[in-house]
Amino acid sequence: MLKSMTGYGKATFESDTISVTAEVKSLNSKFLDIYCRIPRNYSEREIEIRNLITQALERGKVEFNLTVTPVGQGGSGTVVNRALVKAYYCDLHQTAEELGFAPVPTDVLRMALMMPNTYLTDATTEDQQVADLALIQKTVHEALKKCTEFRMQEGLSLNKVFNESIQKITTLLADIEELDKLRIPGVRERLRKNVRDLLGDESFDQNRFEQELVYYVEKFDISEEKVRLKNHLTYFIETLQSKESNGKKLNFIAQEIGREVNTIGSKANDSSIQHLVVQMKDELEKIKEQTANII
Repeated sequence: MLKSMTGYGKATFESDTISVTAEVKSLNSKFLDIYCRIPRNYSEREIEIRNLITQALERGKVEFNLTVTPVGQGGSGTVVNRALVKAYYCDLHQTAEELGFAPVPTDVLRMALMMPNTYLTDATTEDQQVADLALIQKTVHEALKKCTEFRMQEGLSLNKVFNESIQKITTLLADIEELDKLRIPGVRERLRKNVRDLLGDESFDQNRFEQELVYYVEKFDISEEKVRLKNHLTYFIETLQSKESNGKKLNFIAQEIGREVNTIGSKANDSSIQHLVVQMKDELEKIKEQTANII
């Protein structure tokens, strides 16, 4: 099943001591690029979280945000980092004024208190630390799960786009085959006329004539290109339906489809066929744009 690199997932869990929120956003990228925003007192867990993200999301530009807030009895040993809260408050207040509206002080304070590292906690017991870390892991897993589900839903939409575009190209190819049946007699008649003109020429060269004949036959014949294009279209659908489907492979096949389409357009030397080729290219561009967003 296709997976898009565009995804979003958010999860929140709460215990007697802390409330944990994990948020994951991902966009398309050639490689896996992870940006983590984690509270300072849990920074030693960043590598562990990065490994979880790598295993779950594989590719994409990923932005991960973890928020841990003390609640209930867990706040009894917690104090506010006043200096940092004041700095957040002043900055948010000034930003609001620069944007041209009067901020509500209580709203600004509430936002400042939600910023990272605004709480200083006393040392907790080992059992409490283990429980808190377990809750954090649970929250991260759930957020990644939701992000993966989002990606799969996006993948279904992209799958529909790919199938529609491939079907349109297949239909256009069938139209080209019908036009090609009418084109060949015209090409044959032009060759006959040229042959008659050559035979009437006293300086007619039989060897040169045979060379020219082979050249024109190869130049105008698009039979091989039509066969290869059909095969590429079939292979694209097969790859789309396989478990090994990925954006890079689909993009490679799309490039091969484009090569055959271009050759048909250049060799056909027929305006009606070239109009259909332009429509093929339009559908192919849609495919190429979307393969860049597939894992």
